[in-house]
Amino acid sequence: MTGIEQKLALIRDADLLQEVEAARGGFLFAQIVEHILHRQRERDAARTVEAAREQARARMGRDQRRRDAVRLVIENEPAAPENLQHIHSVLALCGLPYRDPGVAREFSRTYGRNSLSLVAGRLKDPLTGAWEPQGLPYGPKARLVLLHLCTEAVRQRSPTVEVADSLSGFMREMGFAVTGGERGTIRQFKEQVHRLAACSMQIGLWDGQGQASTLNVPPFRSLDLWRGQGGGEGPAWSRTVQFHQEFYDTLVRHALPVDVRAARAFSGSARKLDLLFWLGYRLRALPRPLRLTWENLHGQFGAENASIRSFRQAFRADLAHLCEVFPKLPASLDDHGLLLQPADPGALLVPPKQGTRNGTSKGMKLRA
Repeated sequence: MTGIEQKLALIRDADLLQEVEAARGGFLFAQIVEHILHRQRERDAARTVEAAREQARARMGRDQRRRDAVRLVIENEPAAPENLQHIHSVLALCGLPYRDPGVAREFSRTYGRNSLSLVAGRLKDPLTGAWEPQGLPYGPKARLVLLHLCTEAVRQRSPTVEVADSLSGFMREMGFAVTGGERGTIRQFKEQVHRLAACSMQIGLWDGQGQASTLNVPPFRSLDLWRGQGGGEGPAWSRTVQFHQEFYDTLVRHALPVDVRAARAFSGSARKLDLLFWLGYRLRALPRPLRLTWENLHGQFGAENASIRSFRQAFRADLAHLCEVFPKLPASLDDHGLLLQPADPGALLVPPKQGTRNGTSKGMKLRA
């Protein structure tokens, strides 16, 4: 077999074989065959890589497969406007309770020298006219509701958001089945809307040297509720929610972009969503390396873990899951805690627009 025949025998793809036949007998046929063979080898190499990837994916659990799929999509399709949600920078730094606090009416969390305080409130029942106590917002659904409402306010350029018309679509976008009934997802999301709208929020700032400030940052000014005819069962429908004007003004100016594809990958974990938002904020405004001790991290993210030891294990796993989706994430853990490095825009969760920096408004500047 001649050299060119050996090369021709290695070309197998139908479209490439058609190109060979079209060029046969023509000028520079040997060079054309060489070029087509090169393309065949590139395809074969890509197929080998994909086959290995599929084998590795087959050994993964369901959640890991989802993260791997999201990583591939984000790597191949950079964040576009239709892929972006938004959340207020303040909310990106202030973690809500991870689990249902039950009858507790107050919640506080410390992050660095700052702290968050939540107090549960009440809403007027549209059927009875009585004040109905609302619990504290908690879990991943509360965070997703905040993400959705902030996004709608930014998109519509309005502090008033039509909840009833938009919530179901958002639930589907985040991968939740939209189901009714006592234990349905509609009820669960509506409950978090009500809890968020009723609660009051304060942020305490301390300079570590004898000076402190307290900020009242109520996200919502009002919530309109209604019940259908004869609808005495289940929670009332949230028709509209209105952001507090000052909060809305700073939201429009300082909305933190969040890749909705990543949020969807972590939609079942409150702490991973907190970590996604927090890292997105910190890395967009990090002029120098930032070191946080395990004690710092435990205070901010360790609400479910009584001991530092159990928290370390859980936090390592959570950060590893984020790094599966964002392999270039400039974050590392060691015996001392977390180290964040200033990042090239291409390594950020969502690269900032050219010439812009993220931050909070005057009077809302927070430090981890």
